[in-house]
Amino acid sequence: MSDLTARAQPDLPPLPKLIFASRWLQLPLYLGLIVAQGVYVVLFLKELWHLTVNAVTLGEQQMMLMVLGLIDVVMISNLLVMVIVGGYETFVSRMRLEGHPDQPEWLSHVNASVLKIKLAMAIIGISSIHLLRTFIEAGNLGSDKANFTEAGVMWQAIIHGLFILSAIGIAYVDRLSQPPAR
Repeated sequence: MSDLTARAQPDLPPLPKLIFASRWLQLPLYLGLIVAQGVYVVLFLKELWHLTVNAVTLGEQQMMLMVLGLIDVVMISNLLVMVIVGGYETFVSRMRLEGHPDQPEWLSHVNASVLKIKLAMAIIGISSIHLLRTFIEAGNLGSDKANFTEAGVMWQAIIHGLFILSAIGIAYVDRLSQPPAR
């Protein structure tokens, strides 16, 4: 007897079957995110090339900003992996990676709640990199070389703080929804 027949599913009425099958409509969305990740790889390689070619002429601050840009691309790519793998596994279909040597550690206990918290933390990390880049460039405020205004810096800091508060709120609500430990 095959594994498929051993796990035979009850036949659903047509409407619940259609509703349940509609989860597959998300597949093109996840495939699109894979394409977007490929675009980020191209961006990373382009930025790495610029860093490498200009390494001897860059000042410390310029080099630091370029490295932070590379870190930013990597963190966004990590976010994409979490959304693609975790979302597909949670909302579309099991990937059956149990025992695979490359299975991400977090995937064995992923659910919608864990995924939300991980995504919130990744967004905070990405926001932190953007804010750090802004603070490094803050010395140029008021000059023609400034990429930001004082109001822009203020709003970035406020938005970052709101990301942190949102993550705390998500974690708190998740903790409230968990049964008490015994």
